[in-house]
Amino acid sequence: MSTLVFLEHHGSSIQKGSLGVLSKAAAIDPDTSAVLVGSGVAGLAEQAGKYGAKTVFVADGEAVAAPLPQPRVDIVSRLVQEKGFGNVLFAASVLASDVAGGVSARLDAGLNWDLNDLAMDGGALVGKRSALGDTISADVGWTTEPRLALIRAGSFEPKENGGSASVESIGTDLEDFSSKAVMVEQLQEQASGPSIEEADILVTGGRGLGSPEGFQLMEELASAIGGAVASTRAVVDSGWYPYATQIGQTGKVVSPKLYIGCGVSGAIQHKVGMQTSQVIVSINKDPNAPIFDFSDLGVVGDLQAIVPQLTALVKERRGS
Repeated sequence: MSTLVFLEHHGSSIQKGSLGVLSKAAAIDPDTSAVLVGSGVAGLAEQAGKYGAKTVFVADGEAVAAPLPQPRVDIVSRLVQEKGFGNVLFAASVLASDVAGGVSARLDAGLNWDLNDLAMDGGALVGKRSALGDTISADVGWTTEPRLALIRAGSFEPKENGGSASVESIGTDLEDFSSKAVMVEQLQEQASGPSIEEADILVTGGRGLGSPEGFQLMEELASAIGGAVASTRAVVDSGWYPYATQIGQTGKVVSPKLYIGCGVSGAIQHKVGMQTSQVIVSINKDPNAPIFDFSDLGVVGDLQAIVPQLTALVKERRGS
């Protein structure tokens, strides 16, 4: 049963989450293709081939230049119907979630969401979803085809497991109603360094920082170690740091190589967003903080004293 992966791109690069889903799909289904929609995206097809796409379908044109969901619903739905794809996969994001929901409605197809793993069982796709506060993993399936799946952010690390892909151009014809919405303006938050979804190292501050000024320590450590700064819901709700940096059930799901939590208690809502980090280091003055239960390394002490020393040590080792 062939699989199609929706690839989301920003600027001149395909999103890390999309490449992760593509490489996972190719690992379990050799007959995996991808679809790119936008203006000037044909050059990205080669990148998709490296991550396992057998064929990359490219809808390139000004009609689909703006990152609006409805035109993408038209194109993906038509492609699925024409090529007969049995599985259609999306890496969770605001745009991809809209597109997945629209394709599901258009094709009257089942959509399973918030999946964190995929497998094949007797040639049929099986999804894995956490349940009961992420304490168990449940298998989920579909009763109809095509099977649509929305994958939780950070579930799969992109892995180059392919070579070159054949590229096939497809039309950008849209339904009349799909061109009614017009993007008037697109703004992008100015930020230095990688986003928390893309960063290999995250320095996360919680309420234990004591005040918004405590984030200066986080920023200094992140700058020294080459990472990004993240936060918890309590911090964001208090107005200490921007929502775009929030990790957790109501924030973003991340999977960095190194997660450093400073003054983070480790509530289950936060754990959901970062538990797949490869290495978890926690600094907290409370020896009974829940985060120590799932940390690889725990430091009990005053972060106001520990973090500046850690930053200085990193700078010394790096010679900066």
